Amino acid sequence: MPPSARYILPLLLALAPLSAGAVTLGQVDDFEDGTTQGWAVAFGSGGGAHPAPPQNVASGGPGGADDNYLLLTALGGGGAGSRLTAANGLQWGGDYLAAGVDGVEMWVRNLGSTDLFLRLLLEDPSAGPPENVAFSADPIVVAAGSGWQKITYSLAEADLVATVGTVGGALAGATFLRLFHGVYDGFPGEPTLAHLGIDDIRAVAGGAAVPEPSTWALMIAGFGLAGAGLRRCRAVVA
Repeated sequence: MPPSARYILPLLLALAPLSAGAVTLGQVDDFEDGTTQGWAVAFGSGGGAHPAPPQNVASGGPGGADDNYLLLTALGGGGAGSRLTAANGLQWGGDYLAAGVDGVEMWVRNLGSTDLFLRLLLEDPSAGPPENVAFSADPIVVAAGSGWQKITYSLAEADLVATVGTVGGALAGATFLRLFHGVYDGFPGEPTLAHLGIDDIRAVAGGAAVPEPSTWALMIAGFGLAGAGLRRCRAVVA
């Protein structure tokens, strides 16, 4: 069995009751509801449950006190939970091409003592092994002990590598989006000892997020003030 299937199939079995979602531009996981919002881990290579699954932390996110975030843990070694990975098929499955989503941004904080090489992976398992698997060609390095920082992943076809099927197939029919640590090209990544905080995972287009309604209101108000100021200047000149 290929390595990718060995780690994807247990996740599929664990999350089988869940149906794939429909990713939408601008959607965001902010973890303020106190849950993991569908982010889960696979069973380990030895068949045991992950000893330290994703955890919602009630304070200390990028927004400071009372800002929830998700904590991912990897235990290193060779048993269950040795690798840093988490996947979501609830709201992050779907047709990324049709939705116009060509990037994913998030805030991350490396709380461990080892540098992390973070990649995204899209896969399409349903009733069996995936027919398409594609992951970030280049990892984003998050240094050990770093503070909160925003990172953005491109989902342009040129920035992804297919290990099974095609990149286009993975983008068009994803049933899971996965974040994982991988120094070298390939999945699964290497075992590592890690603690990673993540927050405000957002679907974006063209490298820019879609403004939330409150942001739109502020922008419109700003445009109105700017227009009023311009009209006053014109009146003075006249």
